[in-house]
Amino acid sequence: MSDLIKVAERILDSANGDEQIEVYLSSGTDTEVRAYQGEVEQLSSASSSGVGIRILRDGVGGARVGVAWAGSLNDEAIEDALNEARDNVTFATEDEFLAFARPDGVAPAQLDLVDRSLGSTPIEEKIAMAIELERMVRTGDPRIRQVDSANYSDFIAEAVIFSTNGIRANFARSGAYVSVEAIASDGRDDQTGWGLSAARAPHELDLAEAARDAITRSTRMLGAVKPPSMKATAVFDPRSAAMLFSIIGGALSGEAVVRGRSFFADRIGEMVASDQLTLVDDPTNPRHFAASSFDGEGLACRRNVMIEDGRLDAFVYDTVSARRAGTTSTGSAIRGGIAGSPSAGCRALQAAPGSQSQAEILAAVGEGIYVESMMGVHSGVNPISGDFSVGITGLMIRDGQLAEPVREVTVASTLQRMLLDITHMGSDVEWLPGSSAGQTLAIGAVAVSGT
Repeated sequence: MSDLIKVAERILDSANGDEQIEVYLSSGTDTEVRAYQGEVEQLSSASSSGVGIRILRDGVGGARVGVAWAGSLNDEAIEDALNEARDNVTFATEDEFLAFARPDGVAPAQLDLVDRSLGSTPIEEKIAMAIELERMVRTGDPRIRQVDSANYSDFIAEAVIFSTNGIRANFARSGAYVSVEAIASDGRDDQTGWGLSAARAPHELDLAEAARDAITRSTRMLGAVKPPSMKATAVFDPRSAAMLFSIIGGALSGEAVVRGRSFFADRIGEMVASDQLTLVDDPTNPRHFAASSFDGEGLACRRNVMIEDGRLDAFVYDTVSARRAGTTSTGSAIRGGIAGSPSAGCRALQAAPGSQSQAEILAAVGEGIYVESMMGVHSGVNPISGDFSVGITGLMIRDGQLAEPVREVTVASTLQRMLLDITHMGSDVEWLPGSSAGQTLAIGAVAVSGT
């Protein structure tokens, strides 16, 4: 980390009098292993580093920003990126709301997100985990015809964000994952299912859980049929619920709101959901795999409550979207690595857990459909109008129990209606890779299109 800080300070020292500089430096290592039929099919272990530079100059009608990046931290690459960013400023469009973040006095959360044991774990152990995971799935049920892939991956990443405005942020995190996809067959039908375990370090991974999940998800879908069309309560499993929360989080971005691309626009203070729902973006929670002390502009991350007991209370903003909205940043800038520019977004969503287990929710629902996976989300969900129509696979719920599997099903409603029709929130929170945790979620009266 100290080396990155020295490089960042050197870049800032090169600033000319009429410009502001923001520098984003990153370095890290990652490992990937893929096992197939008891052998290593793919193995890679690599280190990477890079720099992203933004340069801002004030103009008559606003500021202009030039952006450049390099996949190396050698002096020549950095100098080239600086020159390119300066050149790009001259071609940029002026915008009265463009600005770099300035320190706002919010202290960063003290988070320990790196497990150093990851770096000392021999590669042989990582390979063995992928091979063992494949074996556990392959031998776990006679209906497993094939293990399509069994994977182990990990990373340790460090980053700094410094600017001539006084931003001084540095952060690091690690992660380790195993995933597996199984193919089950009963002689007439083939079905796939996948399992996952995620942690900060290899010794925390649960191979048995990942294997069991893949086996269960593939075998219980055998013989799936199209159900009749109906109106029904849909119970989303934690992974599907996490995907749904991520969609909702996108509509809570201040950037989407100020550009008129959110169905939540102009609704602050209104009841937009069932009082069962409290939705929080909290990167300061170390249990979330996207946790971070700092956002993508170097401001301290903080806990933002957007929906509380069904009432819309807030949106999340970065510096520019906050200026457009006439407010201040909520420490919610996200960016896609060194080549990306900051934008407002949710980083670590979580819905407040309810008091019921999944089994209790199924029993309370009685009859309905259990959603285990969703397809076509990007094309089937409109965050502006709220229209929602996606393909799903899952199981029918009968007498409060999971029953026959179903596929080729479309579930349709609007996000506005779905939020208001939430009937149960589960206590079974799953901390998943990505921008949202998930738990069992029941939503009443969705349209199910089958036969």
